[in-house]
Amino acid sequence: MLALLSALSAPAAAQVKVDGVIDPAEWQGARHVTDFRMVQPFTQAATRHPTEAWILATPEGLSVAFRNTKLPGIETPRQRSRRDEDVGIDRVNVMLDFEGDGRSGYDFTLSASDGIQDSTITSGGNFSSDWDGSWQHAVVDGTGEWTAEFLIPWHTAPMQRAVDGKRTIAVYLDRVVGSVGERMAWPAVSFERPQFLNQFEKLQVDAHSQSLLAITPYVVGVHDLVSRDNSFDAGADLFWKPNGQFQLTATLNPDFGQVESDSLVVNFSAEETFFSDKRPFFTENQGFFDFGLVFDNSQLLYTRRVGGLADDGSGPADILGAVKFNGSIGGTQYGAFLADERGDAGRRFGALRLQRTIGSQQVGAMLTTVDRPFLDRSARVFGIDHRWQPDPSLTVASTLVGSDVAVHGDHVRDVAFTTLLQKEMAGGWRQTGILIHYGKDFEVNDAGYLGRADLNYAQWEVGRRITDLPAASAYASHNWRWRIEGLQNTGGTWLQRQFRMSRNSQRRDGGNLFWNVQARTAAYDDRITRGNGAMRTQAGFNGVVSREWPRRGDWQFETEWSLGLRGGVRSDTPIGWSGSFEATRHFGDALNVEVWVGHVMDQEFLVWQEDNLVSGFQMNRYDLSASLNWNIGTRHELRVKLEALGLDADNPRPWRIAADGRVQASNDVVEPFSLRNLGFQVRYRYELAPLSNLYVVYGRGGFGYDGYAAGAFEQFGDAFSLRDDEQLLVKLAYRFEL
Repeated sequence: MLALLSALSAPAAAQVKVDGVIDPAEWQGARHVTDFRMVQPFTQAATRHPTEAWILATPEGLSVAFRNTKLPGIETPRQRSRRDEDVGIDRVNVMLDFEGDGRSGYDFTLSASDGIQDSTITSGGNFSSDWDGSWQHAVVDGTGEWTAEFLIPWHTAPMQRAVDGKRTIAVYLDRVVGSVGERMAWPAVSFERPQFLNQFEKLQVDAHSQSLLAITPYVVGVHDLVSRDNSFDAGADLFWKPNGQFQLTATLNPDFGQVESDSLVVNFSAEETFFSDKRPFFTENQGFFDFGLVFDNSQLLYTRRVGGLADDGSGPADILGAVKFNGSIGGTQYGAFLADERGDAGRRFGALRLQRTIGSQQVGAMLTTVDRPFLDRSARVFGIDHRWQPDPSLTVASTLVGSDVAVHGDHVRDVAFTTLLQKEMAGGWRQTGILIHYGKDFEVNDAGYLGRADLNYAQWEVGRRITDLPAASAYASHNWRWRIEGLQNTGGTWLQRQFRMSRNSQRRDGGNLFWNVQARTAAYDDRITRGNGAMRTQAGFNGVVSREWPRRGDWQFETEWSLGLRGGVRSDTPIGWSGSFEATRHFGDALNVEVWVGHVMDQEFLVWQEDNLVSGFQMNRYDLSASLNWNIGTRHELRVKLEALGLDADNPRPWRIAADGRVQASNDVVEPFSLRNLGFQVRYRYELAPLSNLYVVYGRGGFGYDGYAAGAFEQFGDAFSLRDDEQLLVKLAYRFEL
C-alpha cells in the first residue's frame, strides 16, 4: 500500500459531468477500484455487496464515482437528511489527504438520497463535522443499483509544491449499507484505528493548479420580542487561494446570529463546559491548528474564546476582525491566526503553527498569544508535538508544552507533557498506554481549553476485536476493552484509581449493543471546594448499557440505562440511576420527528456551597429533547428544536471538609433548590447556492431558579412558560467566487 501507484491523469479533452450517471467516455483513464473489503465488521473479507469505484484527476479537481449494487431483501432507505446529519442510511465516503503524509484529511460523504456530510480529520483519527466545504455531487438511485459522483476541487486545502509535474495524494473510499450496518472499504483499513490516515492508498497524479477568490458578505436583522428592539449588522468572510502552496481566510465583523444553538447544559462542577465552534471562518482549515493534549478536550487553540464573554463581564465580546493563513515552503507547512475584539475589554489573539514530516516522523510546533489589557494580563503558550509511526502497527505521539502568564507584570510559568503509545497486534489484539503531566500552574485557557491543570495521569488499556463469530450469532462483531487508570494531582493526592471493562457489539440486523462497567477505589476530589481543601470520596462502581435498533419501517429506537454506587462522601454509598429513551418516527422520506426523554436520580448530588462547605442533595432531573426535521427538498430545510429540563435538589445534608479530607456533618443551614431551563428554535434554511444561505430563525429560551424544592417534574412543566429571550432573526449570506 505504501508504494506509489501509477499516475492517474485525465485525457486532455476529458471532462466529468457531475450528474450521477457514470458515462464510460468521461471516465477513460480513471483508476478502477473493485477490491472493496469488509471493515465493519472488520474481517477484511471480500464484500457481499458488489461495489466499484473510479478515481480520476482532472484540472477542476479529483473526480470519484461509485456504482453500488443492491442485494434483494436488503432495504435501501431513501430518507433525506440535512447537511452533516448522521443517519443510518446508505452512503459512500471519499476521504482525502491532499498532502499524502498522514497529518490531516477531509471526509466527503454522499447518501443515496443526495444528502451530504463533510468533515476534517486530524492525525489522531478525530473527525469534526463543524467544517463545510464547497464540492459538487450527484446521485442516481435506481432499482438494482445506485450511483454517485463527486468532484472535489483542488482549492479545498493547501498542498505542497509539485515535483516534476506530479503530486502524491492519499485516498480512502468506502460504502455503508445502512439497514444492516455493514461497511466495505478500499483500502481495507478502519477509521477506529489510530494509524488510519497513514494507511490510505497513495496515488500519484498530475499536479493541477487551481486558484480561488471567494467573498461571502452577510446581512442579519434581529427583532427582540422581549425588549421590542431591532438590530442590524453586516460583515463578510474572504477566502483566497492564489496557488496550491498558500491559502488565506479573513473575516470582518463575523456574525453571531443564532442559526446554530448549543445544547442546554446545567453545570455545577468546577470544570468549564466545552462547546464546538460552527462559525464558518473559525472552521475553515482549522484542523491544521489542532494541537491536542490527550486528556478530555484539552487543546492549545479553542476558537470559542474569540468573541466569548468580555473581560469586563458585560456580555459577548464584539469581534472586529480575524485573519488566518496557511501554506507550505518546501517540506514545511505553516499557518498563522490573528483575531481582534473591539473595546477596552476586548482581547487580541494570535497563533503560529509549523509542521514537517521527516520519514516516518511528524514534528510540529505551536505558539499562542493573548493580550488582555482590561485585566493587565498576557499569556504565551509554546508547544512541540511529535508523532512517530515506524510501522503500520505502532504509533507514538508526544507533546511538550510551556505556559507563561503575566498579570500586572508578575510571570507564572509551568510545563506539561503527554505521551501516547498504541500498538496493533495479531489476533485482533491491541494495547494503548498514556502518560500525562500538567504542572500545577500550567495554564492555556486564555486561548485554549484545559479542563484542569495540576495532574499526573497514567492509563493502560488492552483491547480485542472479534469478528469470526458463528453465522448463526445475532452479532457480527465484538470490540472488548479492559482499562486501568490512575490520576493524582502534583502533590501526590490520589484523585482516581479505576478499572473499566466494556464491550461494543455490532449486530447483524444493523443495531448496536454497548455496555461498560467500572470500579473505583476511595480517592479525593480536590476541585469541588474551589481551592479550599480536597474532599475524600468513597469507593464505588457503576454500569452502563445502551441499545440501538436500526430503522424498520417508519420507526427507530435507542435507549440507555446506568446504575451504580455514587462513590460520594456518605459511608452507605447510596445508589443512583439514570435512563433515557429515544424514538424517531418517519413520515415518508422527507419528514421525521425525534423525541428523547431522560431521567436522573442521584441520592447524593454534591454541590459546593462556600469555603469548605459541601452539601449532598437528593436530586431528580427530567429532560426532554424533541425535534421536527422536514427536508423539503435539496435546498429547503425546516427544523423545529425543543429542549427542556427540570431539576429538584431536596433533603440537603451539609458537610465540612476536615484538614485530612474527611467529611464531618455540619449544622450549617443549606436550603434545597430547584431549577428549570428551556430552549426552543424554529429554523428555516434555503440554499441559494453552495455555501450561500437564507435563514429565518425564531428562538425562545429562559432559565428559572427557586431557593426551595418544587419537584423536578413540576419544574419541568414550568420550563415551557419561560421567556427570558425571544427573537426573530433573518440572515442572508451569499458566496461570490471571482
